[in-house]
Amino acid sequence: MSDIFDVLADGTRRELLRTLRERAGEVSVGELVEQLGISQPTVSKHLKVLRDHSLVAVREEGQHRYYRLDAEPLVEVEDWLAPFAAAATRPGSDGAGTIVEGGAFTAWAGAEVGDRVGRAAADTAHQARAALEAAQEKLQGAQRALAGRLPGRRRSL
Repeated sequence: MSDIFDVLADGTRRELLRTLRERAGEVSVGELVEQLGISQPTVSKHLKVLRDHSLVAVREEGQHRYYRLDAEPLVEVEDWLAPFAAAATRPGSDGAGTIVEGGAFTAWAGAEVGDRVGRAAADTAHQARAALEAAQEKLQGAQRALAGRLPGRRRSL
């Protein structure tokens, strides 16, 4: 589930998903570039991430690519978020849910907290991966150095 939050943390990808949802059908990469006002390589890069996480489907026709939203993976996200949304509402006098004063979602109303939280989560995940990779490189270097010092042992581990 954390991978999907990393994907959704990016504002450009959310805007692509929003555009595909609003268009309710297949949209060419060129149309997305025009609609969003960003470069084709940027749109293609983000579409690849969305495609890799099964959030969009692609149909190729010659050199053209047509994308459509595949919201199925978002059902899992919705199921995960539902208890939080339920906790932030209470039945009103007409039976409809109203936001509870002081609820978690009230604090988010009108703010771009989702963007900030999503970006912070993605940045933290990236920093953790980078730290892990650096630690693995140091460990491999130490293993090579140790192997070089051991007599009669093979030189690489």
